[in-house]
Amino acid sequence: MSPDYGFPLFLVLTVLLLGGVVATGLRGVLPLHLALVALALVSLGVTIFFAKRLGELYDLESAGWITPVHLTVAKLTTAAYLLPITTGVLTLRNRRHRRVHFRCAMAVLAMTLVTTGLGLWMILAAERL
Repeated sequence: MSPDYGFPLFLVLTVLLLGGVVATGLRGVLPLHLALVALALVSLGVTIFFAKRLGELYDLESAGWITPVHLTVAKLTTAAYLLPITTGVLTLRNRRHRRVHFRCAMAVLAMTLVTTGLGLWMILAAERL
């Protein structure tokens, strides 16, 4: 599949799955929540794969300062996914961690949206090869 199609497809799928993760988490539908977390992480991995391939089709340096900013934020966001995963495991063991888990999950979701916006800006500012 071409990154021109694969990237937006899996990006939208990832965002939809993350929405499902939030909805099931807030409702306490644990089995579905855990399944959607796993699917969202796999979809995120595929999205990143297509993003790297899409980047090869553009002169990202021509986008200027936004490229290193996006790449830094993207790496931080990817690493930050460990926070809700870790606090989620802690919450499974002891429900008193729910509030921390929720805050970590919302922070990572916000970071994901910022990363998406910066990536879109970068692609729009870059010249296609």
